[in-house]
This record gives sequence, structure tokens and C-alpha cells, in this order.
Amino acid sequence: MAHYAFLDAGSVVTEVIAGIDETELIEGLLPETWYGNFRGQVCKRTSYNGNIRFIYAVIGYSFVATRDAFIAPKPWASWVLDEATCRWGAPVPMPSAGGPWTWDEDTESWVAV
Repeated sequence: MAHYAFLDAGSVVTEVIAGIDETELIEGLLPETWYGNFRGQVCKRTSYNGNIRFIYAVIGYSFVATRDAFIAPKPWASWVLDEATCRWGAPVPMPSAGGPWTWDEDTESWVAV
């Protein structure tokens, strides 16, 4: 079994379904193509373990074709995208001691809770 994400015109995930294995053909087409044609939407395969397109697609995530990756919405204005993982990160590392920590966007720093 594989999972597939449907995208709207802005490349935002609108639905994720479980479907047939990605190596099986439907009417001679790969599942991504067949599901996309059937629904009239762009369809992209996704995987729980991140082996495909970096992270598992979730409704509201974006698909960035130039990276062939799903990317979560940016959680804070100051956070930056890690190009290697396609995940958002704070502009300063979270402290390794103490905590638990929460991000304070006003001061752009980690604050112990």
C-alpha cells in the first residue's frame, strides 16, 4: 500500500489517501498519474517514513515542484527552511539543557516553560 496526496491549483495538499502500491499499474498508468487523471487534480505520492519527498504530506502542506518536496506551513516568520531536509527551523538552536522550551517570536529566542 502507498499513500497519495491531491493538490489544489496552488499546490496545497487537499487530501491524502491510501492507494495501491506505487509499482502496480492501473490501466497501464502509474498510480500517481491514474489517480490524478481520475480526480482531475495533481496527485503526488507521499510516504510516512520520509523516503519520498522528504516528509509525509498533510492537508495544508505545500508541494514545491522545484524541490520535489512537501513542506509544512511556516510556523513563525523568523524561521528558516533547511534546504537539506525541507523542514523549518528556528534561527537559533534550541538549548540542549533545561527546558522544556517554547519559541518566543517577539524576542526570536527559546524560553523555558
